[in-house]
Parts: sequence; structure tokens; C-alpha cells
Amino acid sequence: MSITPLAAVPSARRPAPLFRGRIGRDARSGHYAVPHRYRLHLSTASPDGLRLAVGHSLLGLGGSCPVTLLPPVPDHPGGGHSALRPLYEASAHHYTGPALAPVLGDDWSGRIVSTHTPGILRDLDRLRHDGRARLYPAGLESVIEAVERMCAEGIEEAAQRAGRAGADPDERAGALDVLLDTLGRLERRLSEEEYLADGRLTAADIELWVSLVQLDTVHRCHLDASAVHRIAGHRALWGYARRLAAHPAFGRHLDLDGIARRHHGRCQGLEAAGAAVQILDWASHAAGSPDTSRR
Repeated sequence: MSITPLAAVPSARRPAPLFRGRIGRDARSGHYAVPHRYRLHLSTASPDGLRLAVGHSLLGLGGSCPVTLLPPVPDHPGGGHSALRPLYEASAHHYTGPALAPVLGDDWSGRIVSTHTPGILRDLDRLRHDGRARLYPAGLESVIEAVERMCAEGIEEAAQRAGRAGADPDERAGALDVLLDTLGRLERRLSEEEYLADGRLTAADIELWVSLVQLDTVHRCHLDASAVHRIAGHRALWGYARRLAAHPAFGRHLDLDGIARRHHGRCQGLEAAGAAVQILDWASHAAGSPDTSRR
């Protein structure tokens, strides 16, 4: 699959991660791949937390890498979680910033390995030991990275700019064009294939599915009804989103109430007419309910 990056769109504005440790292949790395050493701390109400929860389930890591679920709305100023402060303070001397999630922690040392979601997901791929399919198959890395850029820039950032209150109308229209162009390119791909890369579930599908969840449950609220109807017109794309929602590794982590609470707690934008035009009935399509058994 060839996906051209959206060169005309600025890079996605995700905060630079504070910790970017990696799990290596042997003891010389400091952090090496071994069962029962690492723990994920995340909230499935956040996009990055949802990505990691889905990947963790697809890889079958429940028995070797436990997950601590955090509340949808952070309980500490600056968007941090008080439950994570001991990890941050043990990992950075005199740390005063917010204790943000998600976090991959090292239970052996009580310190943080990484807060960088793409790196964490790649490292989780190294932890599996039962022969399950990889999220990053050999030879598909460039395809997956291209999808990650498309989702970050052409869907998430473009949707934010298209619904930004007070923005110039031309700027909003331009951002909507970028969003629709990206969705159109993905629509054409998914009209012919079940998945984005090599006919199998990969990290590319996790990335796109979470972006579509955000588009319908968060960004749609700030778009006008006409824009939402145009977005909803991509039948193959939303059929794909509905199909993945029915997959247990995806749908069981979909915390719609938590996403709404997190959005209302963070958002300062104005609600638009598109808020009333739901694209998918996620609750009816999702397999199971948010998993709280691993707290």
C-alpha cells in the first residue's frame, strides 16, 4: 500500500514526551523484554490510552504486562494524575510538571520507561511470547508510519482546525478540505481491502480506528451539520470503523462516557450543529463494555 504523506499540513502538535526509554532485546539495554516487569498506566478516555489498550489486547499481554486504569478526567492541575506522581518523582529529580498518562512503568525499579505512545506500542510488540501476529510486521513499517502521519495531520489536526472557534472562515474551509481529502483517500483503500496494510490487522488500523472514534465523538461537536454529513458519506470508512468496534480487542475499551467527560473537561470551543449528527451508534456496535477488571 502506498500512502503519500500530507506534506502541506504542519506537523501534528502533540506535546513532546518527557521520557522516551525503550525496551531492548537484551540486558545491556537496561530495559529488556521480560514478562511481568512492565506495567501500563492509562485512561481509555484519551486517544493515546485507547491506542495502547487496543494494542495490548491484540497482543494478548494481559498475563505478562498488567494495566492500571486511570480515571477519564485527570484529578491534578495541568492534566496530571495524582496516582502517577510517585512514578514521575522517582524518575526525574525535583520533577514539578504534570504527571501525565499514558505511562509505561518498570515495576522492578518503580520508575518510568516511557511516556511516548508510538514507542510504547512498538515495545509492547516485543513483549509478546505466544506467536501472535505482530502489530509492526517486517516490511510494513513505512506504511504504518504514513498512516500515523495521515491520521495525526489529515484527520485529527485538520478536524481541530476546521472546528476552531473564532478561526478565519477560509482557514476552517481549508482545513475541512484537508480532512475530506484524507478521508477520501482512506475510503478508496478500504473500498478494496479489509485492512490498511497487507490484508491483516496492524498498528495502522489501531491508529485509524482511534482517530475515527475521536472524529465522531469529539471533533464532530465543533463542526456544522453540512460538514458532518460530508464526513459521514464515506461508507467504506465508517463500515470499517463499525466492524473493528465489534472486535473484542477494540470495542471492549471504548469508554464513551469517559470520552465525553474528558472532552467537556478540556474543551473551551463552541458546540456547533454537527453535535446533533452522530455518525455511528458506537454503543450498539462495540463488543462488550470498557474493561475495568484490570484496575
